[in-house]
Amino acid sequence: MRDKQSRDHRERSARSAVPSLGYIVEEGHLPDPTHHPFQRIFSLRLYHQAMKKFLLVMAAALAFAAPPAYKVVNKIKIGGATRWDYAYVDSANHRLYVSHATQTEVIDTTNDKLVGTIPDTKGVHGIAIANDLNKGFTSDGTDNDVTVFDIKTLKVLSKVKTGQNPDAIIYEPVTHRVFTFNGRSSDATAIDAKTGDVITASIPVGGKPEFAQVDGKGHVYANIEDKNEIIEIDAKNALVSKRYSIAPCDSPSGLAIDPKKLMLYSVCGNKMMIVSNPATGQVVAQPAIGSGVDGVAFDDGYAFSANGNDSNITMVDDKFQVVGTIPTQRGARTIAADQKAHKLYLPAAEFGPAPAKGRPTALPDSFQIVVVGR
Repeated sequence: MRDKQSRDHRERSARSAVPSLGYIVEEGHLPDPTHHPFQRIFSLRLYHQAMKKFLLVMAAALAFAAPPAYKVVNKIKIGGATRWDYAYVDSANHRLYVSHATQTEVIDTTNDKLVGTIPDTKGVHGIAIANDLNKGFTSDGTDNDVTVFDIKTLKVLSKVKTGQNPDAIIYEPVTHRVFTFNGRSSDATAIDAKTGDVITASIPVGGKPEFAQVDGKGHVYANIEDKNEIIEIDAKNALVSKRYSIAPCDSPSGLAIDPKKLMLYSVCGNKMMIVSNPATGQVVAQPAIGSGVDGVAFDDGYAFSANGNDSNITMVDDKFQVVGTIPTQRGARTIAADQKAHKLYLPAAEFGPAPAKGRPTALPDSFQIVVVGR
């Protein structure tokens, strides 16, 4: 009886001396099999199993925490005039549309090759795509109109008059309407995307509109550059239904949206990104970015600010923290994201040396698209 009690006591003592694997992993250390009492109770096999589990847990934790690394993976040579504005990626059809002075370039994103050009889009700023209607639309700032084209053949279908200097353009899928945001007349134009008819020629927006986004629920949002505000347009009724300040932002230009959380990301001339909640009209974060920004894109939980003067991209995570700076090149100030391939496309050009005063000049025939990927 005494021998059994003594044996039970030794077994309990040995078990109490061995920390659980959960404790080992949580505390970040492993037992040393050569140290008493592990020398007696841990086989080398058990030790290796514990080590393997520990390393797997740590590797998974590091992979989850680390943001993806981006770098320039290609440059698509286009040539021609060195004037551009927005780009747009149609991920479903593997197409990139790029505004280029008096025409719009079309690139196959599966191989980054130029596959077509939409001509006579004078002073083109932006591109909108309605996949459900097989139509595309460009905002032609010089001619104060929209070019409507077939997205399969790239054939021009019609022209629709807008307000003065249409800048941003976007397709709202619930109402099947296209909205242009007209910088010189400080208004928006609503167009029936199916028929090409103008529904509302002028929706006053109370300032100079810049980039726009939709939430997929019948709302259109746009930055108002000279008022440091965001407006919400009720697409069905074609009117401004809400506006709110995004101070301390100064001169908001590019705008992106998180399609799941429905948060808006505005990039500002005073080197900050404003994250706002359009449902409440509140600013929730203001991470620092670079200078010379005109565009921002959202992909896979991250916002990307295109800093043209600084020749880089600021990468911001879903906690609104800056998690990376990605080198690009000078002048790469607008941006579009392929949300399937997780690539970023930035129109740019090559520049000569900077003069003592003023800005450097773009080199002739150097227009290109900088491609950034993982």
